[in-house]
Amino acid sequence: MSPMSVQLRFAARSDVGLVRATNQDSGYAGPHLLVLADGMGGPAGGDIASSVAVAHLAELDDAHSADDLLDLLRSAVGAAHAELMERSEADPDLAGLGTTCIAVLRAGNKLAMVHIGDSRAYLLRDGELTQVTTDHTFVQYLVSTGRLTPEQAERHPQRNVILRALGDNDGEVQLDESLREALPGDRWLLASDGLFGVVSHETIAETLTHVEDPGECAEELITLALRAGGPDNVTCVVADVVADGSPDDDPQVVGAAARDRLRATRGGGGAAARAAALTSARSPSPVSPEDDDEPEPSRARRWVGRLVATALVLATLVGLGYAGYSWTQTQYFVSPYGDYVAIYRGIPQEIGPIRLASLHERTDLRVDQLAPVAQDRLQSPITRASLAEAEDVVANLRESVAEPRPTAEPDATAEPGPTAPASPAPSPATTEPG
Repeated sequence: MSPMSVQLRFAARSDVGLVRATNQDSGYAGPHLLVLADGMGGPAGGDIASSVAVAHLAELDDAHSADDLLDLLRSAVGAAHAELMERSEADPDLAGLGTTCIAVLRAGNKLAMVHIGDSRAYLLRDGELTQVTTDHTFVQYLVSTGRLTPEQAERHPQRNVILRALGDNDGEVQLDESLREALPGDRWLLASDGLFGVVSHETIAETLTHVEDPGECAEELITLALRAGGPDNVTCVVADVVADGSPDDDPQVVGAAARDRLRATRGGGGAAARAAALTSARSPSPVSPEDDDEPEPSRARRWVGRLVATALVLATLVGLGYAGYSWTQTQYFVSPYGDYVAIYRGIPQEIGPIRLASLHERTDLRVDQLAPVAQDRLQSPITRASLAEAEDVVANLRESVAEPRPTAEPDATAEPGPTAPASPAPSPATTEPG
């Protein structure tokens, strides 16, 4: 029996919130693709970063083979990361720009998802709401290792310190990836932290359950965030999996990618909204829609803000550095060591002159013995969450060797691989996504 044909009914909504001057979130919803990106890097960077991510991914909104979905997503995300690094290097004002990213690509009844950062994907199925993604934050690491409870994490002052993001550094893009089945009746939500940071899981679940239309549901979720104070940009992408009826065809683009980053909030009915309106009436807008060139005083304030933010991050790392470094040493990756395949402990990233990886084992498997496809695979480090998984990767690589040939023993005194890190302090991608 062939799988049931399904379609998506979708909506994307975004609001600048009651505190921020510009919208650095971007959202996209189309017949085959859902994307949410939460930019970071100050007034001149975050909106660009999220827009670049959406622009590269939007090209995928078409029919594809299910076998190609993850490769297509990886390629588009990698291209977005490369462009962000080029922009950052070319313009000092854009140094440190980056973005979270969640993308869901559909082929028939199959869904592929990639995720990096602390934006979230939720799935409502049979009346139960499940958070599908795991936040790439210090606080989530502390929760995962039992050092914080989920309740403590919600109030933790460093809950926005991100470990992974697109852009911001030239290290490898480490995506969480998954393949899932799209079942009729499923409802998906992609959300920036402007929603779940102020609206409870239970309230989000109730709203997704009882507001039937995707557009009205996304609007209601944003209204709830504004009533809770709207301290951040808030973006929601809601999509229903349907088996019949007329699917939605026209893509929806919102937030910075829709060139509405300067649009005022639609407000809300709470005290915070009224206070924001009064503040706005008394003070001129810090950014003029007619003039994107930032005046020098504003640039100076931004640099002061960056220095203060850097000091705060360094202070945070004094307490969290050991925890972060300990986490890196639970990770492993497979990569060449000279002419041989090797297993490294740590992550393939550097903080200035400090490398966060060290050689764990140099195998007797030569790179040039591998099949061409396996050699191509080793062009980028193959990261795994445990030593056993890394050893499985090596075992799989061995299977690609058709006729192993004897080779001379490698020089045990040679040490071309990375050295152990000199400092236990990991480097967060950012502290304050927009």
